[in-house]
Amino acid sequence: MTNYDYLAIGWLAISWFLFSLASNNHLPIKRVSLTTAMNQHRKRWIQVAARRDLRMIDTAIMTGLQNGTAFFASTTIFAIGGCFALLGATERVLAVADDLPIPLVADAAVFEIKLFGLIGIFAYAFFKFGWSYRLFNYSSILFGAIPMKDDVKGNAEELEAAANRAASLNVLAGRHFNAGLRAIFLSIGYLGWFAGPFVLMGSTTLVILVLLRRQFFSNARDAILKDTVLS
Repeated sequence: MTNYDYLAIGWLAISWFLFSLASNNHLPIKRVSLTTAMNQHRKRWIQVAARRDLRMIDTAIMTGLQNGTAFFASTTIFAIGGCFALLGATERVLAVADDLPIPLVADAAVFEIKLFGLIGIFAYAFFKFGWSYRLFNYSSILFGAIPMKDDVKGNAEELEAAANRAASLNVLAGRHFNAGLRAIFLSIGYLGWFAGPFVLMGSTTLVILVLLRRQFFSNARDAILKDTVLS
């Protein structure tokens, strides 16, 4: 471990932190992010669903959100298991690395330290996905507790308050899900550290640039914001 290694890890942490703030529009950026726009649509979806007589399609959407979260949570568990398997084959991995034209780390202790860092990233992602799954579950319960509009005639405030509770929890669940996804994306950049600190800084920057484009300049963002008035 050299000073350049600590500098590269600091660059990864700062980039990760600032991108998280930017994607949630917590920085003084005038351009609305894709995540923020979708949070508005989450709220509108549940507010519209609260006024529907039949809500089967909405419960199907809830189920899809939970299943997607469970898939990524399971994936991170497999990734952690794969990293531990590599720990048991450090010498063999380093022997293979010596035959590659890429200057991969050749010290067993440093390799294991970097591998534990990768395990830490996947563990963080797992906890984010796990908590997101729990929140989506709670959100579906709150959604089921929204009264039918015919049952609260003359008391629209009760219907709106119940919908807002379910929507707020759904947005929070989505926020934790996105945090888990960011961890997985940045784990790709983290792999550059095995080739050296400068490669880590370059790969992290590349991943951040790709994510920034998707959040602020992608066709998906333009499609979502087209003819949309954000509250």
